[in-house]
Amino acid sequence: MKKEDSIRLFKDQEVRVHWDEDKGKWFFSIVDIVGVLTESLNPSKYWSVLKTRLKKEGSELATNCSQLKMESGDGKFYKTDVADTEQLLRLIKSCYISLNNDKS
Repeated sequence: MKKEDSIRLFKDQEVRVHWDEDKGKWFFSIVDIVGVLTESLNPSKYWSVLKTRLKKEGSELATNCSQLKMESGDGKFYKTDVADTEQLLRLIKSCYISLNNDKS
């Protein structure tokens, strides 16, 4: 694994990241972040549902989401939705709102 493509730990959970030299930005795997924030047993499904909700609301986060190939648990590389730091802050807010709405 290259320095630009690495794994960071947050709350003892892996978060895949990628450094884009040209853009000068870090990109984070959205599914990994959703897993950390929601403690969901299926963060991919959670992100899929949340992404659909956000698209219906006209959120730029869901429509402008980039994809990068990142290594998965099986050692293969798959395209995955990623967010830069600014998008990540919006995602955190959306997850927080979604979690609170689900508790109501």
